[in-house]
Amino acid sequence: MFTSRIESLHILEAACWQELERAASDRQHAWRLMTLATVNGDEADARTIVLREAHRASQSLVFYSDARAGKVRQIEQQPKGTLVMWSSELGWQLRLRVRMQVATSGADVTSRWAQVRLTSAAADYLAGAAPGSALSPLVPERATREHFAVVTAQVQSLDWMELHPDGHRRALFEASQGTWVQP
Repeated sequence: MFTSRIESLHILEAACWQELERAASDRQHAWRLMTLATVNGDEADARTIVLREAHRASQSLVFYSDARAGKVRQIEQQPKGTLVMWSSELGWQLRLRVRMQVATSGADVTSRWAQVRLTSAAADYLAGAAPGSALSPLVPERATREHFAVVTAQVQSLDWMELHPDGHRRALFEASQGTWVQP
């Protein structure tokens, strides 16, 4: 938590990434759960995802999905999306325009699965039926790791807004260039 308002765009961008990195490891951080908006045909589609990793150096975020989920098909058809998060503690909203890539195999997926499979979250990727499919009759079969997908979201722009009693502020960061903009 910041005790005073940040005035420098450079420091502000660093603070946003610091909060994202903290959210990836702190289950209580408001930004750990974020809304992902994708394109589904000619409509928008949104859902909550869990931030698993944030990497300032590569300007990327990582979340997991069942490979059979609608969002994975949507990302494969149109890899652009938006992530939105709000922290009442900070008074900050963050909107990230991202370009996503889905991986279902390879060393990165295998190493992440090795960690996830030891947790209760593993059940999220082991259901016998695909997300959103009808459960009649209910088949309690378990699948294997092939449904575990790692989604990497490359941040294209970061749109920060602060809601504050002394005045709202907004800044836009694109290609490491920050600009103050009208809220």
